[in-house]
Amino acid sequence: MDSVPPAESRPRPAIRRLPETTANRIAAGEVVERPAAAVKEIVENALDAGASRISVVLEGGGMDRILVEDDGCGMSADDLALAVERHATSKLPEEATLFRIATLGFRGEALPSIGAVARLTITSRPQDGAAHRIAVEGGRVSEVAPASGAPGTRVEVRDLFFATPARRKFLRHPRTEAEHAVEAVRRLALAWPGVSFRVENDGREALNLPGTDWETRIRQVLGPDFAAAAVPVEAVGMSLDLRGLAALPSYTRPTTMAQHLVVNRRPVRDPLLRVALRVAYRDVIEAGRHPAAALFLDVPPESVDVNVHPMKTELRFREGDGVRGTLINALRRALAVGAGAAVAMPALTPAVPPEPMPSMGFAESFVPLTPPPAPVPVQRALGLAPVAPPRPVLLTERAPEAHPLGRAIAQFLDTYVVAEAPDGALVLVDQHAAHERLTHEALSAQLVEGGVRSQPLLLPAVVDLGAREAQRLLDHAEDLARLGLEIEGFGAGAVLVRALPALLGNPEPGPLLKDLAEELAELGEAASLQKRLDAAVARLACHGSVRAGRRLTPAEMDALLRAMEATPRAATCSHGRPTVLRLDAAALERMFGRR
Repeated sequence: MDSVPPAESRPRPAIRRLPETTANRIAAGEVVERPAAAVKEIVENALDAGASRISVVLEGGGMDRILVEDDGCGMSADDLALAVERHATSKLPEEATLFRIATLGFRGEALPSIGAVARLTITSRPQDGAAHRIAVEGGRVSEVAPASGAPGTRVEVRDLFFATPARRKFLRHPRTEAEHAVEAVRRLALAWPGVSFRVENDGREALNLPGTDWETRIRQVLGPDFAAAAVPVEAVGMSLDLRGLAALPSYTRPTTMAQHLVVNRRPVRDPLLRVALRVAYRDVIEAGRHPAAALFLDVPPESVDVNVHPMKTELRFREGDGVRGTLINALRRALAVGAGAAVAMPALTPAVPPEPMPSMGFAESFVPLTPPPAPVPVQRALGLAPVAPPRPVLLTERAPEAHPLGRAIAQFLDTYVVAEAPDGALVLVDQHAAHERLTHEALSAQLVEGGVRSQPLLLPAVVDLGAREAQRLLDHAEDLARLGLEIEGFGAGAVLVRALPALLGNPEPGPLLKDLAEELAELGEAASLQKRLDAAVARLACHGSVRAGRRLTPAEMDALLRAMEATPRAATCSHGRPTVLRLDAAALERMFGRR
């Protein structure tokens, strides 16, 4: 093995200045990661220019062509020449304002970075001046020339990354890249409700949002289901103004895609704010689900540093603990009021018996148990105010059973099965989490055997999803068919469901398909087929499992325990939550201070 020569004998590399073209291409790697990043930067420039209407055209997912037109203030010939130079900007009047940013863009790198790796043409005309054009191709800048055009700015990007073909190879399918670009515009549209946005993708309209107020814009972007489940959030302080809408705990999503956070009209994915959102909902939603919200936070520009991330999606707050605490408290107040309003609402429809749970080897049907008369409350004996606690369903005495999880002795809160193990230990089983794992394993076994058995619907169901969600599901229709879910297109933004996996019984197809569409969007095209199938199986299992609040018969409880004993990985559900807890005599004695 050759030895490494000592440092003093090695030639010292000379330090040299990088060529301008190379420097620009390095900057482009930080600023322009994919077509969506270029679209975001150009649209942000249009917003900073005071545009009231912004139009975006995409071809080939933005890799072939991006066109952004706005009716903003426009640029003169001199400004146009400076706009494609690095570190030239109109957004920092003086150096002292570096830590008091009041615009979306400020570094002066976006346009020269795009021009370094693509063919860039900018045509601009001030409101009271003449139009001019400049072009940049692979870093080579043309002279500014007279042109024709309406007031505002027109930015065209062709052949993105033609000058850095290695980076272009890392891009995804054009459809996926287009989805990311449309989502970038959608998030900016949420932050700027007074501006009209339109996006066209390969000749088809992908987004059309006329200018409106912020509440209407939230409903446009997050949809009517969110709007119906949302409550207002508000907090006003000396240096902070928070407003927005947050969904009640009954409306959750399988991913964080429905979390929209806007700080000083800048869409962000800031870790501090997302942690605050998670903490506020931590005790009211089940593990594996995520809250949905659209929150607008306004703070003094000098109290937040927006230059800690190349894409400006993460921030550094001067008083981070105060911001986090205010957000958590405001959300908890809103959820408490929302929950109280929901409880006070009168029942508009009579109660109906619950639907049967899929067989899975359990008893063939569910017959609700009649709970025994409640004993005299302990509170009454102690002279305390009477409280009506949830009553456990007690089972009749039966002989002990020689099974690891023992025999079921009660159901508590219509959610937990209480069992006694052969050694006397107390066993608690979360019926939904446990059945979810059983359904997951059964679906996976059928998939390995060649495909999940489907059950045709007597009447096909039509599910309205929205254009992108419907197309995403249809793009994976073949994969979903292997899972027993048969769908086909049914007009713009709708899907026709012809069959569901037989193991799921008769779930409502709408929520199931919406969760599947979001799960597929989160994974992206880069995910392997197996990973997509695994995620879809987990989502199907969740929707096809017995819910908390469902009363079980003694036979069904015991059947659940026996099935868990015979199922791999039955100790956790599909999301990793525990399905069963065991308290032996020693643990109980420690809890009661006996040892």
